[in-house]
Amino acid sequence: MSDAYDLVVIGGGPAGYVGAIRAAQLGLKTAIVEKRGALGGTCLNVGCIPSKALLQSSHHYEMATTEFAHHGIQATGIKLDLKAMLGRKEKVVEDLTKGIEFLMKKNKIDYVIGAGEITAPGEVTVKPAAKGGKKQVLKSENIMIATGSEVTPLPGVKIDESQIVSSTGALSLKKVPKTMAIIGAGVIGLELGSVWRRLGAEVTVIEFLDVALPGMDAEISKNMQRTLKKQGMKFKMKTKVTGAKTAKSGITLSMEARDGGKAETLKADVVLVAIGRRPVTDKLGLDKVGVTVDERGFVPVDEDYQTNVEGIYAVGDVIGGAMLAHKAEDEASVCAEIIAGQTGHIDYNTIPGIVYTHPEVASVGKTEEQLKEAGVEYNVGKFPFSANSRARSNADSDGFVKILADKTTDAILGCHIIGPAAGDLIQEIIVAMELSASAEDVARICHGHPGLPEAVKEAALGAGGRAIHI
Repeated sequence: MSDAYDLVVIGGGPAGYVGAIRAAQLGLKTAIVEKRGALGGTCLNVGCIPSKALLQSSHHYEMATTEFAHHGIQATGIKLDLKAMLGRKEKVVEDLTKGIEFLMKKNKIDYVIGAGEITAPGEVTVKPAAKGGKKQVLKSENIMIATGSEVTPLPGVKIDESQIVSSTGALSLKKVPKTMAIIGAGVIGLELGSVWRRLGAEVTVIEFLDVALPGMDAEISKNMQRTLKKQGMKFKMKTKVTGAKTAKSGITLSMEARDGGKAETLKADVVLVAIGRRPVTDKLGLDKVGVTVDERGFVPVDEDYQTNVEGIYAVGDVIGGAMLAHKAEDEASVCAEIIAGQTGHIDYNTIPGIVYTHPEVASVGKTEEQLKEAGVEYNVGKFPFSANSRARSNADSDGFVKILADKTTDAILGCHIIGPAAGDLIQEIIVAMELSASAEDVARICHGHPGLPEAVKEAALGAGGRAIHI
């Protein structure tokens, strides 16, 4: 293994490994440094992928226990084998991490296991992950920081990954808790809350703000919270958690009303802390080489993803913005292209946000609230899945598609979907926005019948005041 490279990437998550592959494709001699001992980062190992595996499995379980009869399928004696369900999740993760290791070999990227630290401009020192291993010093013209993010702690609520868990612990509970409290009504809290509610837990979500899924279009947020309530999830909004007491019998959370009021307590077998994530930028030696880090730990970069120190770049969660794997991947690809002498650009307005509950939620572009605040005049096209033939045939008709189009130009400014396969349906609008299509353009595209995408077409028609099936 050579110790001289064109690029050394620190971090093996979606940003890191994608950036390394793109750099290698462009002819750069590349090394990737990862301390976990498995590539894929938080997303693949303890985040996006295992949570989606459990969401799928738990959805099947709930369908079998509560909805099959509606389809004329009589299922009796159904039992949950949690160990097998978790085993399937682990197998999915294992197969994918092995796949990424194969991609490193295929692209002739040197994979170094250990903690990387920038000890000088153009120099990364790797501390071995295993005892007895030797330090390695990697020389490189360019360094890409792609170390991702970690769970944001909550003062007074200490995570032990047993009774008080982060998303990591919530993916591996050994039994279904009778009661579960989730602190935070964001994507992670609602997704993992959905998993354990489907498997039998009584789930209560505690949120400091007055809306679930804060930051999303308000109509989507309200409908999602209403839907999850119908499914059995409880919500305590505008509530602040101030502490937690642990006992063998469970956790007692201390709470108080955000806007003033009586203190109260809530007891649960398991508490999930899901209030957000923070960048992992400590122990990278950034202060030693003069890389600027802001007060929250994020690394400021220019339009080329270069830090204030020449030759040191940063991408993904560490630079802020939406903490999404697909956003990080795109940034890393563009960064690698720029390092290789090419050009690249990302339209951050067309990066989707997706919540894999059931129904799913997907959003891209501006919300109605943002357009109103900016004084933009717009048309709204909205179409419910209850009027979509495929959704009704599937007995999966909750939700709607909403398209926001400029009142003068008809340019698509945003799209917000709650309903079946929302995360897939949103892609049509993303392509349309990237290609500067109007709502009229989408409305005039022939969509296959019967299909869920017809709801997108109808919403686009609705933006022009001419939806057909409603």
